[in-house]
Amino acid sequence: MSAPRGVEGAGGVTEDGVTGRKRTGRRPGITLSRQAILQAAQARFAEYGYEGASIRGIAQDAGVDAALIHHFFLSKEGLFAASIHDALHPEAVVEAVLSVKSVRGTGERLLRTFLGLWEAEQTGRQMRSILRSAVSHEAAARMLREFITQEVLVPVAEATGKTHPGVRASLAASQLVGLAMTRYIVAVEPLAGMDRDDVVAAVAPTLQRYLTGALPEPFDR
Repeated sequence: MSAPRGVEGAGGVTEDGVTGRKRTGRRPGITLSRQAILQAAQARFAEYGYEGASIRGIAQDAGVDAALIHHFFLSKEGLFAASIHDALHPEAVVEAVLSVKSVRGTGERLLRTFLGLWEAEQTGRQMRSILRSAVSHEAAARMLREFITQEVLVPVAEATGKTHPGVRASLAASQLVGLAMTRYIVAVEPLAGMDRDDVVAAVAPTLQRYLTGALPEPFDR
């Protein structure tokens, strides 16, 4: 999203999101305001779920006027989608998975990249927020499914050159989202406490089969 222009209206909102009547100091830049909104949104989504996180509450936590949230993201749905993008960085994920020009090992590279996001401090916190919101609200769950499938897994599946990339992407999504839920949210043992390499050894072959292996009928007729 390009840097926004100055915003007027709704109480004289300036480009940094602070109302003209009450402004006591300028926020240090529009980019920081946008990032503050995303951070506040992720925290609210984690605590209250998608339904319970209000635009007003997010704006209050971020220290901006609610009008700036609508300016950047249009709606709460748009803000949630941006929160997913901010946590997942789909372009970087796809680039990491496809950095080796061979279909061999695609499942392992995908899984290691995915686990790395979940187990890094900042992105792990962001992704927990998103997944907890998704399980509490159908619209949020749909957005998460569509984002992971369309922005990450379809490009990976298409790059393999195999048939039915959409089917392969949805199968891979079921594996990755299910793994995240059981390992990081519900914390089912012994999976939750397993070493990352052991998880890769157990799960990567399944992802590889989904992405490059034979599909059952009617797909491979």
